[in-house]
Amino acid sequence: MPSRSDLANAIRALSMDAVQKAKSGHPGAPMGMADIAQVLWSDFLSHNPTNPDWSNRDRFVLSNGHGSMLIYSLLHLSGYDVTIDDIKNFRQMDSRTPGHPEYGYTPGVETTTGPLGQGIANAVGMALAEKVLAAQFNRDGHEIVDHHTYAFMGDGCMMEGISHEVCSLAGTLGLGKLVAFYDDNGISIDGEVEGWFTDDTVQRFESYGWQVIPRVNGHDPEEIKQAIETARENTEQPTLICCKTIIGFGSPNKEGKEDCHGAPLGDEEIKLTREKLGWTAPAFEIPADIQDAWNAQEKGKAAQAAWEEKFAAYSAEFPELAAEYTRRMAGDLPDNFDDIAEQFIKEVDAKGDTIASRKASQNSIEALAPSLPELFGGSADLAGSNLTLWSGAQGVSSADPSGNYCFYGVREFGMSAIMNGVMLHGGLKPYGATFFIFMEYARNAVRMAALMKLPLIHVYTHDSIGLGEDGPTHQPVEQLAAMRATPNLNTWRPADAVESAVSWVYALKSKETPNALVFSRQNLAHNERTPEQIANIAKGGYVLKAANGTPDAVLIATGSEVSLAVEAAAKLEAAGKNVQVVSMPCTDVFEAQSDEYKASVLPAGPKRFAIEAGAKDFWYKYVGLEGGIIGMDTFGESAPAGELFKHFGITADALVELVNSKI
Repeated sequence: MPSRSDLANAIRALSMDAVQKAKSGHPGAPMGMADIAQVLWSDFLSHNPTNPDWSNRDRFVLSNGHGSMLIYSLLHLSGYDVTIDDIKNFRQMDSRTPGHPEYGYTPGVETTTGPLGQGIANAVGMALAEKVLAAQFNRDGHEIVDHHTYAFMGDGCMMEGISHEVCSLAGTLGLGKLVAFYDDNGISIDGEVEGWFTDDTVQRFESYGWQVIPRVNGHDPEEIKQAIETARENTEQPTLICCKTIIGFGSPNKEGKEDCHGAPLGDEEIKLTREKLGWTAPAFEIPADIQDAWNAQEKGKAAQAAWEEKFAAYSAEFPELAAEYTRRMAGDLPDNFDDIAEQFIKEVDAKGDTIASRKASQNSIEALAPSLPELFGGSADLAGSNLTLWSGAQGVSSADPSGNYCFYGVREFGMSAIMNGVMLHGGLKPYGATFFIFMEYARNAVRMAALMKLPLIHVYTHDSIGLGEDGPTHQPVEQLAAMRATPNLNTWRPADAVESAVSWVYALKSKETPNALVFSRQNLAHNERTPEQIANIAKGGYVLKAANGTPDAVLIATGSEVSLAVEAAAKLEAAGKNVQVVSMPCTDVFEAQSDEYKASVLPAGPKRFAIEAGAKDFWYKYVGLEGGIIGMDTFGESAPAGELFKHFGITADALVELVNSKI
């Protein structure tokens, strides 16, 4: 029977060989954390390599994602569909083993990591989802949601500010099935971290309300095992296991040094490392007895089969709950959702309310959430301004995790990254809100959601200079352009209550794309539409006011500026011009429509003009150099909203003047 060190050395060998073949990568962390990983994966992790999507599996997150060969080695050795050829193809084009772990590329990779600190944030989200779902679905004698979330973190994760945000909240919420391992090797790319990182990590996490297990020898399997057992016994607090390790463990000349952090060891050093570790197998070869000892396929099948027996008993006693659990974990909407949504949009149109789109958003949540128990809301300390609370909202707490709403506190980045973890876990559909300008704090987590194609919902209110007196620090100008430039992200800016309702329905029905819903503080007038126009809102852009034949000009607008375009069109037509008005609530969705449809909305020939209280440059893609744009090319000012629109020339009269100057 191979020893624990033999099993850990298999990770080290694969890691250094793959990095060397790729001529790039990070061998130090996998070699240093191999002993920790071996104990966790061999003795504790409940997973099924033959079914990576088993809903009650433990989740494993490599937050220090640069050490990706650690997880690829673990997946290959334990029997996932990650072949030795995949390992050899590390960091190459079309590889299933990219430079950092990528969700959707590699079976068994739970989330994309690399931007340090976001992996632990995702892990907090996964642990939060587990706790909420357990409270919602488990019944006495029937614990069908019962698993742990494990995360590996390095010094870099600890230094990133997001780790403070999410770990603080994890302690407050009592996420007792979250176990994080701190790889305390004292080395980052620039060298020994003592020159820039001297936090008392133990006291820091104890102050968050975590159980902390300090001074664990990360190369002593028995100490590691005891620490994990202690962590699992405490279900009231998340646990941080502080493991002292040697980066590049086994490398005679590079272990413990920054040299092995982000560069191949070199052929000669790999030879010496093999000799020091007693590893005699050639590159990319794992001895049969070690491979067999690692293989977890049968163990995983048995674990899932035992859970399925429990679920069958649960289904017999609680058939409705079982069906609901199955639906939600599959990510399916209720069968009657389309009917509910269609009826709601009709009612909104019939009311014709002139209200702020943030209020229209709240009305949408109020109407749609009762049919969607998976909807999991939240706000970064702005619930009363974002209007994300509804009559059925129940806050999640350590004492009562059965709710459907998280008060994230002033943690925009943490909230967004936690939402990614909640969505990745499954069973909940998260939405989280803040002021649109503070999307900037969360920018990288928003990008990660788009990169992973996670169909969660970002709610952003106070969408422009229209928020008024709070001034330029709170007035988004360039944010719409930045969001629209992000691949795989639909950014909606509705013009009224009807468009707000449609954007919510679209976002809730999305399965592979995150949606950002951008709402106003100020009231927006209702626009009259035909049923066909209402149906076309979901195409991202549509003709709100058709021209009589070929138009002389096409006016494009979003949000509060749609009413300005309508007003300008009336003045232009009174002067004898033939004008078409296009509302473009979501350019991303509009671009996905057929060429024929897009041409019907934006016909070739007539000059086009855009008006939006945001950065102007984005709109050149639609108006070209022949048309014109009314928008912002400076930051805002502090004043009432009406005065600001006049001050910056975002008015119907300014649009009329621009059109007249061009045609």
